[in-house]
Amino acid sequence: MNIVRENRDNQTALLKVTVGEADYREAVDKKLKEVRKKANIPGFRPGMVPMGIINKMYGKSTIAETAYKMASDGCFEYLEKEKIDYMGDVLPSDEQGAFDFDNNTEHEFVFEIGLAPAVNLDLSDKDKVTRYKIKISDQMREDYRTNFMRRYGRLVDVEKVEKDEAVTCKLDNGDIQVEEGYVGLISMSDEERKPYIGKKVGDEMIVNINDLYKTPSQRASVLGVKEKDLADVAPEFKLTITKIRKFAEPELDEEFFKTAFPDGTVKDAAGLDRYIEEQITKELDRESDFVFTAEVRKYLVDKASLTLPEEFLKKWLFTINEGKFTMEEIEKDFASFAAMMKWNLVQKYFVNKLELKVGDDDMLNEAKALAAAQFAQYGMMNVADDTLTNYANSILGNKQEANKILEKLFERKVIDAVAPLMKVASKSVTPEELGKVFEKLND
Repeated sequence: MNIVRENRDNQTALLKVTVGEADYREAVDKKLKEVRKKANIPGFRPGMVPMGIINKMYGKSTIAETAYKMASDGCFEYLEKEKIDYMGDVLPSDEQGAFDFDNNTEHEFVFEIGLAPAVNLDLSDKDKVTRYKIKISDQMREDYRTNFMRRYGRLVDVEKVEKDEAVTCKLDNGDIQVEEGYVGLISMSDEERKPYIGKKVGDEMIVNINDLYKTPSQRASVLGVKEKDLADVAPEFKLTITKIRKFAEPELDEEFFKTAFPDGTVKDAAGLDRYIEEQITKELDRESDFVFTAEVRKYLVDKASLTLPEEFLKKWLFTINEGKFTMEEIEKDFASFAAMMKWNLVQKYFVNKLELKVGDDDMLNEAKALAAAQFAQYGMMNVADDTLTNYANSILGNKQEANKILEKLFERKVIDAVAPLMKVASKSVTPEELGKVFEKLND
């Protein structure tokens, strides 16, 4: 087998691979013998078909298949041996000539590769980025506390509607009577709440059922009719308030702290305030870290100033997607794809240069953190470690999810490793200001 590389314009190269009979004959003969064992041809017993017939029927296609595989495998071995950094994959070239498997014993296969640009980045305190820290406002504290306490509170009866109470009512339009309707003011806008403010048990008002329950499924459920019959329902109903209830926070007593914090980490009001502050800080730090990562990524990619074999990559994307996307669609989204590819090259450069590794413990801990976050969405804040471990192992058992975690960890390790090599300024911002920073990074 002989391989010749020809560098071309636009960061591409051709690999011309010549495969001779000495390369493929043994493998072809072996495959044809296997074919003979299984061949079912009228007039011959299984395994007894003459090799001349097998050769005539299957020889050419077997040579083509075997020679192509050898050429393809040879390409990858060559690229690894020569340490050629390529992008995408090896593709058959448009310059491929015709094959003559009837008369020739040597066959030339022509492949195309896209050459990756060299990355060379030296960082110092002349390289400047900003880490933004979101200021915690009193409104954030109040909102977090309200949402947290709502998990452990209860509804109590009150005399009148003041803001976001839950109203139980009767509904009657003359044809349909509903004995126990429900109106949740917490999900309404201030304008929608206005007619209810100040109302007491026993008060009546006229409502439009279509405005009160926004979706057909809601209306059908409340009125006890089928959705297809809603068009025949007169929309004006008399609403009579039968009960008004309001959410009441639990008392900050021993029972509450044992229920909310069974591990004993929080035991009093001061501890609750610290817990709320810590949780808000964690959430805001995650947002700040996300933006900081985006800023460092953009800075490094811009500084590296890489050029890509764009036409080759577009062709590769079209080929691997097997017609799922048109070239016009690939062209439209190529800028974001190119940015990702450039970051992958920069990231790979630092992983190799700084010898960064992701271990099994890193993977497990990240999967456990992901599992804990998922449990927290359902209000389960203190999940046992063995439960988290089992759940984490099931996540890592999914190859796609495991790869996502691996990519995330490598990115984090790169950011953590390069940030100390740069000058990082700190700046306090509001959530709105941070949002504008992120938008600008993505322009």
